[in-house]
Amino acid sequence: MTGLRVTSVTTSYGRGGRVLDGLDLTVEEGELAAVLGPSGCGKTTLLRVIAGFLRPDAGEIAVGGRTVGGPGVHLPPERRGIGIVAQEGALFPHLNVVRNVAFGLRGLPRAERGRRAAELLELVGLGGYGDRMPHELSGGQQQRVALARALAPRPALVLLDEPFSALDSSLRAGLRADVRTALRAAGATALLVTHDQEEALSTADRVAVIRAGTVAQSGTPRELYERPADPWVAAFVGEAVLLPATATAGASHAGTALGRIQLTAPAGTTTGTVVLRPEQLRLTDTADAAPGRVTEVRYHGHDTLVLLELASLPEPVPVRTPGPPTVRPGDTTGLTVTGPALFHSAPAPASDADPV
Repeated sequence: MTGLRVTSVTTSYGRGGRVLDGLDLTVEEGELAAVLGPSGCGKTTLLRVIAGFLRPDAGEIAVGGRTVGGPGVHLPPERRGIGIVAQEGALFPHLNVVRNVAFGLRGLPRAERGRRAAELLELVGLGGYGDRMPHELSGGQQQRVALARALAPRPALVLLDEPFSALDSSLRAGLRADVRTALRAAGATALLVTHDQEEALSTADRVAVIRAGTVAQSGTPRELYERPADPWVAAFVGEAVLLPATATAGASHAGTALGRIQLTAPAGTTTGTVVLRPEQLRLTDTADAAPGRVTEVRYHGHDTLVLLELASLPEPVPVRTPGPPTVRPGDTTGLTVTGPALFHSAPAPASDADPV
């Protein structure tokens, strides 16, 4: 069964134009999907439409196989079977943890509410915290309680609205993994709304990239990174080097400012854009390398990002190398490409335009 199906949804705000423009999205039952996109692309509007806080101009929303919004149908939020985890948890400050979790279980006997709340607290790693008040918890613990509260009524769908954005970076990775584990253990279908590419790629089973109110591409994290639908998606999902390229139709190589580059599939057109990832580039002093000058070095511990300025390109090229840096700003070195690259007929986004 499909956990969530959004079909041809269009939403406008007064004279501001369409925010969602015939958007389609499918999330399978038990799947954790992420909606990724820049500010203003329609992510928050989509969440509000799915939750029932906003009525769309057109289209249909089905949750767990049941139509909750569409022509002649608009179920209120409390009847949609949807749990929501907000950016900062939004716990009730006057209720302790167990009563926060049990808040949505009012139709059950008191003892059963307590058992279900305790079960969910164990699931999110907070067993024994039931008597604490929200102000006695850390930010990460509050988000775990919010997740437990959302899962308690066994909703057909859980919406997570940038739930990690208010946390310190040191806490985010661990909490993302814990939330994913808890959702899987509960068998929940979930939709994570985020603007963080790393968060979407590392957490979700499927990622939908939204651009100007429509889904530009939907697929597994690996599909989006390795086979982006166009240069814009490539530049938005991870770092990318986009090179104008020429080729003979059907050719297996394309000519670029970095030389001839092998393609993952035969070229369909004679001009286009080659997409390279920083890890495909190598710093070397061999004779066949394109010469360049190091302008910046960013050490990340597990790897180093080197920006290399080449005379043949208008902007420095990012090169990812393992371990500590082996060059310094001002050094001269060469650049080669390893592995095949994608070839798109579309031109690269303008360099002064924000791909997001």
